Amino acid sequence: MIIMIAAVAENNTLGKNNELVWHLPNDFKRFKSLTTNHHIIMGRKTFESFPKPLPNRTHIIITRQTDYNPEGCIVVDSMEKAIAACPENEDSYIIGGGEIYNLGLPYADIIEITKVHHTFEGDAFFPKISKSEWQLVESEENFKDEKHLYDYTYETYIRK
Repeated sequence: MIIMIAAVAENNTLGKNNELVWHLPNDFKRFKSLTTNHHIIMGRKTFESFPKPLPNRTHIIITRQTDYNPEGCIVVDSMEKAIAACPENEDSYIIGGGEIYNLGLPYADIIEITKVHHTFEGDAFFPKISKSEWQLVESEENFKDEKHLYDYTYETYIRK
């Protein structure tokens, strides 16, 4: 299955200047537990926002740059080629950024969202989830605490 995974503000902001604009340690742990040992599809800018490749995951990077070839990664020039590079009978994750989510939405079977209950200024946004195409099947509220400045909810959507 193709699964899109993202942390999204109330106004669909993903980030600004190629960085997250919030810090939710439990969301990082959830992201790691869901994506470890899977293929992850991302854009070049998202890949370059990491200090190093994420361990125990196969990185598929979509870019228009023909000479881009980071060690140990699969580099392609389209979402179709990225999906074709994923194992057929395994879960693969689309992890961003904004343009990649827009390209990936038609291929997604599931969307895993961490909804951050706040609005932020940003320059990258998650596509609007159409209630006519997607059904919310799971929702888990989490409340701000000493490590989390904002309330947030894990939401799982499946395509209708």
